[in-house]
Amino acid sequence: MLRLACLVTLSLTAGFAWAQTPAGLPDVKHPEDNPSTPEKIELGKQLYFDPRLSADDTVSCATCHDPAKGWSNGEQFATGVGGAKGGRNSPTILNSAYSKQQFWDGRASTLEDQALGPIQNPIEMKMSLDDVVGKLNQVQGYQDQFQKVFGTGVTKEGIAKAIAAFERTILSGDAPYDRFKAGDKAALSEPAQRGMKLFFGKANCSACHSGHSFTDLAYHNIGLDSEDAGRKTISNLAGDHGAMKTPTLRDIAKSGPYMHNGSLKTLEEVMQHYNKGGNGNPFQDEEIYALKLTPEEIADIVTFMTEGLASSNYPLVTAPELPK
Repeated sequence: MLRLACLVTLSLTAGFAWAQTPAGLPDVKHPEDNPSTPEKIELGKQLYFDPRLSADDTVSCATCHDPAKGWSNGEQFATGVGGAKGGRNSPTILNSAYSKQQFWDGRASTLEDQALGPIQNPIEMKMSLDDVVGKLNQVQGYQDQFQKVFGTGVTKEGIAKAIAAFERTILSGDAPYDRFKAGDKAALSEPAQRGMKLFFGKANCSACHSGHSFTDLAYHNIGLDSEDAGRKTISNLAGDHGAMKTPTLRDIAKSGPYMHNGSLKTLEEVMQHYNKGGNGNPFQDEEIYALKLTPEEIADIVTFMTEGLASSNYPLVTAPELPK
């Protein structure tokens, strides 16, 4: 059921506007110990865009999760302090509010946990939590806001809670697909409608890309050439080797390149990978098999994903003025 009445904060400009949850999405649930307020979200927004959270003041959360690039970074891998690069593509922040676990391998159980990970990562922001707290406590504007929001100076817990509160406002919904489901049969073009039928039918994309955000939030080995152990490093289960969390397909056209290793530049390449049935590695999921789609069918599925799942009110958040 589409739930349109729940109010959430969407930051679409330097300020805030109260808006309805986008069509097609359920209510966002907030942790009991981190209720959302406009002041907390504004603080989280500033922290999200502030490169001072990194060791050399050059890398912010928005560096790798850029609103203008589908809340990813438009590159194969993330680039951290000193030009360091990891081996994974930056996952989008879109609809991460609904994820029970964060990162490709699910190593963080909450958005609050996730927010602190990149700060400490030596190939990302390269800061100890003590150092970043000390640095931000030298900024009067942050001291004032933390006192107002949390009743304390800058703390690592407050940083995590504020960034997470902001990220829970980054929602993608109200796409042509949602309007089509609600009864507007003109919302999807004929190619997009054909692609939708294939997506849920012959191609069986919905085996993993299901639900309101087109993800089952589970972990799958999709048959890529990669030495990355993926979810296995967290679960210690041999069957999880190479398995990564299914990403959302909402506004997917904005967040390429694709896959956890950023190896596929276009959605056409993604569909060709699935059409051939992956690479057949020993850990590949049984859901991955040769689809025998025609070029025309692949084009229609891509049209459905690019046109049908593009939100009408994309959260293109602009960077705020940072505290001094």
